[in-house]
Amino acid sequence: MMKNIMYFLGSLLVAVAAAFFAYKWLGGFENPGYVLIGIGYWSLETSLIVFAVSLIMGFFVFYIFFRFLGWLLRLPGQIKNRGKSIKFNRSQEALIAGLVDSAEGNWEKAEKVLIKHASHSGAPLIHYLTAARAAQSRGAYDKRDEYLKKAADQAPGSDVAIGLTQAELHLSEKQFEQALQTLTRLQSIDPTHASVLKLLHQAYQQAGDWEGIRKLIPSLNNNKVLMEAEIKLLETEAFSKLLKQAAERGSADEIDSLWSEIPDYIRNMKGVSAIYFAAMIDAGAGAKVEGGLSRALSTTWDQTLVVLFGNVQSIDVARQLETAEQWLPMHPRDAVFLTVLGKLSMKCGDNQKATTYLTKSISIEPSVPAYQLFGDLLSAQGDKDRASECYKQGLELASSEIVSRIDSIS
Repeated sequence: MMKNIMYFLGSLLVAVAAAFFAYKWLGGFENPGYVLIGIGYWSLETSLIVFAVSLIMGFFVFYIFFRFLGWLLRLPGQIKNRGKSIKFNRSQEALIAGLVDSAEGNWEKAEKVLIKHASHSGAPLIHYLTAARAAQSRGAYDKRDEYLKKAADQAPGSDVAIGLTQAELHLSEKQFEQALQTLTRLQSIDPTHASVLKLLHQAYQQAGDWEGIRKLIPSLNNNKVLMEAEIKLLETEAFSKLLKQAAERGSADEIDSLWSEIPDYIRNMKGVSAIYFAAMIDAGAGAKVEGGLSRALSTTWDQTLVVLFGNVQSIDVARQLETAEQWLPMHPRDAVFLTVLGKLSMKCGDNQKATTYLTKSISIEPSVPAYQLFGDLLSAQGDKDRASECYKQGLELASSEIVSRIDSIS
């Protein structure tokens, strides 16, 4: 407004100055002249001074008139833009207020203020996505889905941003199937999007879908979503879980097929190999891994593998015992190993050797399995009293171990 007033006063000053200059200049002549204008039967005669001053002032009036006319023509647009500007500013204030209310946990208040001003905002997507989070936080899942749909309508080119928010919200509610469905669609849109791959990893892991993780690992590695050490750890965990799941299904062929796909650096981990050997033994295919167990123990001594070797359903138990006894000179005081030797000796029917091994194992480190096997051996020999004593000592030892575990937990 002030700008327009200044334009008006400036133009008036110029017009007055020009008229005054023309008056003074023409008035300096003895005969300033005159102007005659004729139109048809009409004529107008006036002095040149009056004509010049009138012309200048007339130009000023027309100038002001046309400027005012232009202002009137632009006025509706200015009013409209002014209204939009006011609404935009209010929407920005509403966005800030909504974000603050969300941070403070005022979910319903945040939701209302965000939705009220979303249509006038320069960033309606943020309004609707924040409102969707607020709606979920107060348990209004129908409203959450409604706001996500409106976000998609308002910002049709923001499928990934909307989908990621939707997947995060589903994951936070443990709705794994819906989250995976959304993330799979997003991966088809952009297979290399780091955030999509990271959420897919989280979704598969929380859902326990280790086969999905196994297939996802190459993408996580190629797109640098996780560090190399994290990739290897994840790959190890995935194959370990898959081996356990295959073991639960009890299919030796499935277990063996999965084992053939596992990278060598994971196979060589004793914990992973133990899962494989145990799974094959439980599936009744222990004889198939007997050689592998033997080679593993010859390379790296591990008591878990020793116990598994003793559980192998060998087609030649005598050879199995002979193989195990080859390790005795290197591990003469390994109580777990001596118990296994006693178990294998019992399978071979050599009770004297079994007694020697089990007695030595108990003398070095008493254990429940050793007492159990020795009690079975004595019972089979008809020595019921000594067998009962072994069972009793085994039960007492088991009870004390349970009490020790409870005490350590508390």
